Amino acid sequence: MQTTVVKWGNSQGIRIPKAFLKNIQVSENDPVDITLSDEKIIIKKIKYKEHKTTEERLAEFYGGNFDQEHMVQKEIDWGQPIGKEIW
Repeated sequence: MQTTVVKWGNSQGIRIPKAFLKNIQVSENDPVDITLSDEKIIIKKIKYKEHKTTEERLAEFYGGNFDQEHMVQKEIDWGQPIGKEIW
């Protein structure tokens, strides 16, 4: 199938036939991943797993070494007041 690249705002766009999208189970507003490989544009549907829990996100942020110690807030000593700060 041939199509034409058209101006779309400050970018360019290509219309993808509905049958193609239906075949790969992509609907309007679905997130997709676009990559370039050997002069080919590859479009894949992003398959999200269920949302991560707060603990999973924190473990990922801290490199997998997350424990309850990170949840404890510690007082930070900012030093002596300088200027007109009120402590």
